Amino acid sequence: MTELITTPQDAAPTAWDVYGDAPEDAVLLAKTDPEDAVLAAAEEVVEAVDRDDNPLADWLTVPDVPILPAWARNWASVRANSGALFKLMGWHTGYHAVRTPKYAVRIVGYSARGAFRGGRRLWPVLTAQDHTRTVKALAAQSKAKPDDEALAIRYQMAHRARTEARRWRWGAAAFALTALTATYKLDLVPFGLKALVTCGLCTTLSTLGWGDEAKVLDHACAPLRIDMSGQQLNDALRAVGLLKQGKGDEDGPKVTCIMGPLREGNGWAVVFDLPRGGGKTAADVLAKRTAIAAELSVDEIQVIMARVRAHGGGHAGRVSMWVADDDPYLAPPVPSPLEGMETFSIWDAVPFGQDARGNRVSVPVVWQSMFFGGLPRRGKTFTQRLLTAAGLLDAYVKHYVADFKGGQDWMGMRHVAHRLVLGAEDDAILAFRLMLNELLAEMERRYAILRGLPASICPEGKLTPEIVKRYNMPFILFTVDELQEAFLAMDDSDREKVVDDMARIARRGPAAGFISNYASQRPDAKSVPTKLREIITIRSCTQVTDQTSSDMVLGKGKAAQGADASVLSEEHKGVVVLVTGPASYTTVKNDLLTTAAFNSMCMKGRKLREDAGQLTGDATGDMTAAAEAAGVAIAPVLSDCLTVMRHSPKMHTADLLVRLENMDEDYGDWDAERLAKELEDAGVKRTTKQVNIGGKNLAGYRREDLENAVPAELLDAR
Repeated sequence: MTELITTPQDAAPTAWDVYGDAPEDAVLLAKTDPEDAVLAAAEEVVEAVDRDDNPLADWLTVPDVPILPAWARNWASVRANSGALFKLMGWHTGYHAVRTPKYAVRIVGYSARGAFRGGRRLWPVLTAQDHTRTVKALAAQSKAKPDDEALAIRYQMAHRARTEARRWRWGAAAFALTALTATYKLDLVPFGLKALVTCGLCTTLSTLGWGDEAKVLDHACAPLRIDMSGQQLNDALRAVGLLKQGKGDEDGPKVTCIMGPLREGNGWAVVFDLPRGGGKTAADVLAKRTAIAAELSVDEIQVIMARVRAHGGGHAGRVSMWVADDDPYLAPPVPSPLEGMETFSIWDAVPFGQDARGNRVSVPVVWQSMFFGGLPRRGKTFTQRLLTAAGLLDAYVKHYVADFKGGQDWMGMRHVAHRLVLGAEDDAILAFRLMLNELLAEMERRYAILRGLPASICPEGKLTPEIVKRYNMPFILFTVDELQEAFLAMDDSDREKVVDDMARIARRGPAAGFISNYASQRPDAKSVPTKLREIITIRSCTQVTDQTSSDMVLGKGKAAQGADASVLSEEHKGVVVLVTGPASYTTVKNDLLTTAAFNSMCMKGRKLREDAGQLTGDATGDMTAAAEAAGVAIAPVLSDCLTVMRHSPKMHTADLLVRLENMDEDYGDWDAERLAKELEDAGVKRTTKQVNIGGKNLAGYRREDLENAVPAELLDAR
């Protein structure tokens, strides 16, 4: 039986249909391998076009050049360039708008000079100087030949013509001036036409008043600290080994600039693709940040680079670079917007700061855990407090705070925190371990509730705004500062247990509403073990000494990707490298929230919780806040002593003085005698002046004696 093969009549002709019969080897090939036959047909077409006997070969050769320019080959590039164009137009508009008064003065000056020049040029016309020359010539001839009557007649006619010309010209000028004046005075024409005529007149006079060097508009180009061009970029990349060398200075492979270089803000912006065939990627460019900065003659802090990912129209070889004119992080800090807010929802991203270009940076904290590290006195605690402060303005956030330094930084949290641990002494370490046990028990309780809820209420097995309020499960913001002080004060077994508990909270807690907020100085295997650091999702690092220390905070290999906190200097207080994901990082100038402002927000947070019925735990025993609310006076020294003794039933005087000084430097010059007198004036009556702690019987105080000096109404309120 013969198989019938049909070919559609509208099928496109093949190469063999156009150029003749198929060769025998192609026919045999088609019988054995149809795919190879297609390739053979394509090769036959190319050979047919490129044959020497084909007169149309040069005409039919398709140029190997992209149809569209590089900046128009994808929508991401078009959007980037369009955005840059509009920014440039906006900059020019603003530049000239603020100089409008200056331009107006210039135009008035040019108009006055133009009026003078115009009048000087118009005078010969009005006085008929063109006729005067003829009249003077004839007058001279008549004087030389007084008997020539024909010459006298010609002189009279020329004189009469000059007189008539003067009359007509002065009359026309007077009529024009009168008509123009009447038009303006009598409102005979619309205002728009008046404005048009005025502009035309000013333009005409200004044009007459311009000189060779005169100008109305300033040159709209800000003075540049640095300059940048495509050739400079190629030279820099070639010098650091990212581009191959060519025979000449301008030879060799070059990058393809998708956008720029162009001015953007206080710097130069460029998006470029690395050339193919060089074996280099965007990651290689990021790793050479310092070397590239040196070739561009700037500091590495001025070079902001990032890889353009696929969702932004990029690929593995596309880099976005912004080179600032100067250090972009030395500007005065911006006050935190949280300071002026009355309430804030923890479900929203927290205002954090701004990047080098002035763009606002906000950090989402729900379902996250955070770690802050860096050298002392670089703003690490101030940065950490920004995220805790956001939780103060949400009544449905419960705070657990441990500050192992025990200073003033977190003292305001006594007004609002459910649990507060201050210092790294034995009693504080014990209180912290009890806090961890409480948190773990609460986490298990919440998961038990979430497992029992129907999918209609708890569709994803984690908290929702409805669950938070219906089942009274507020978010728990677990803040721990100066972790290294606690871990160094523990033995190995206790430290291992605490690390496991904190890691468990950071790992399993987010779905149950736990937000971990940890901070430490340079973390190492002992102070902050790897098992705790590696499960943190958001990391922030102030200045550190080297890339190794930066990677300990931000994650292994982050410095090679460009997230390197070692490039920060001593002047960069409040500046951090923020890592929010495996491939997401930025350098941020944090918003400023002073200790006084933070303490004020703590009192605001206390009021919010009192109104919502969410003030619980240690905050209910805050004597200072309770006394202020009740209008009762309580001595500050008594309140401070109760705060530092919150975890101890008794304390030696020497230890009490040390803790008071650690909390507030004003206690630095106090001695035992002054402390005893101040507490006695505050109403403290000591049942004993000696206390036995750990077998040492020394001068000290019992917390019960201090509490007895507190007004009874405050104790009843507790």
